[in-house]
Amino acid sequence: MSATITPPTGNSKLPPLTSGPHTRRLGVVALIATFGGLLFGYDTGVINGALSPMAAELGLTAFTEGVVTSSLVFAAAIGAMFCGRLSDGWGRRKTIILLAVLFFVGTLAVVLTPNFAILVVGRILLGLAVGGASTVVPVFLAELAPYEIRGSLAGRNELAIVVGQLAAFVVNAILGSTLGHIEGVWRIMFAVCAVPAIALFFGMLRMPESPRWLVEKGRHEEALAVLRTVRSEDRAVAELGDVEHVAQEELESHQIGWRAIFSNKNLLRILLIGIGLGVAQQLTGINSIMYYGQTVLVESGFDKSGALIANIAPGVIAVVGGIIGLSLMDRLDRRKTFITGLALTTTCHVLIGVASMALPVGNPIRPFVILFLVVAFVGSMQTFLNIAVWVYLSEVFPLHMRGFGTGVSIFMLWIVNGFLSLYFPSLVQATGITGTFFLFAVVGALALLFVITQVPETRGRTLEALEEDVTTGAIYLVNKG
Repeated sequence: MSATITPPTGNSKLPPLTSGPHTRRLGVVALIATFGGLLFGYDTGVINGALSPMAAELGLTAFTEGVVTSSLVFAAAIGAMFCGRLSDGWGRRKTIILLAVLFFVGTLAVVLTPNFAILVVGRILLGLAVGGASTVVPVFLAELAPYEIRGSLAGRNELAIVVGQLAAFVVNAILGSTLGHIEGVWRIMFAVCAVPAIALFFGMLRMPESPRWLVEKGRHEEALAVLRTVRSEDRAVAELGDVEHVAQEELESHQIGWRAIFSNKNLLRILLIGIGLGVAQQLTGINSIMYYGQTVLVESGFDKSGALIANIAPGVIAVVGGIIGLSLMDRLDRRKTFITGLALTTTCHVLIGVASMALPVGNPIRPFVILFLVVAFVGSMQTFLNIAVWVYLSEVFPLHMRGFGTGVSIFMLWIVNGFLSLYFPSLVQATGITGTFFLFAVVGALALLFVITQVPETRGRTLEALEEDVTTGAIYLVNKG
């Protein structure tokens, strides 16, 4: 049973949530916005099965394969940083509409590419869109959500990401099995993501702007009009009062803009914690599995066609874990979720390394044991870490630095992701599965220590209450148990 959540002392008592047309409207807004997450997932996952036929048609080398894969990821780092800042000035809604256009144009460039150079350009455009979506969509959802269900509502974006990745794995397997003999089958794999890009564009044209962003820009009447569509009347008025109160305090204390971050040690500390958490998530190696799952499974003993089909299993468990994780977001504290997730993923890393040592190449059960452990790792990651990290980054920063803080944290997340995607094949080639996963285990243990000692709790607090405690440093004084 979900624990009862009450706003912290010192904040106005908000009227309880009620159901009604506003509840359905909030659900529709969340559904449309999470098409950004779906595109994020599909565009990062489709390379897993498309790379082999793409390399054959375009004559890619091992190095240029790495460039094609990592170009999206490094561009995503730029997109995360730039779009975070853009959304602070231009608005969350308009930025997401721009991202839909980028997704569509990038898809066209990849599908119609005549050569390696245009292919990389297309992947860079997709990367800018993916990085932007990874920053702006969770912030948009967190700012629209009531604090009682913020975790599960903002977490829907991460669920959409893993659904998109699973869709990519399934589409790859179907097209690879039925049309694999046709040159250019990989182009069809990429073309599929044009559909959700169009849906995101036209859907967001009818969606509201973030009410908290509107208040920051002094557009209070518009903010109240938006809140009235997604809350009951009394709740909308009360929430607007809270947001206005904190915005006025910020204005009076001159705690506004990114410069304030470097003049307030508490704001700088929360930025470093956000960066550390994003980097820790990537250093579990989760995206190495999502991008190179087929490579790992071939290394474990599957043939190429068997690995392509077996690769669907991590995709399925990612969605199952995401659904479970979403149900836990409003029940378990963020810190407990992080600690549980890192403990489980690190254990899986150790077991994969041990299994690859104990079961030599050629042992008939080796590929299935390693597949089982990879599935357990992905399930642990999705249930306890992925959704929780994205939600945490969308809620922990004060309003005036939310786009910037989230953007910088996710920029660093994508940079680490990029280097892993670029060097993971070389790492596996040099050290095998054994060395690779033992290395991930060591890093996982360090990440666990970081979370236990540094990361404060955010669940069960309004964004405005969190903002006050982060700015004053009170959030670091609360018992971290």
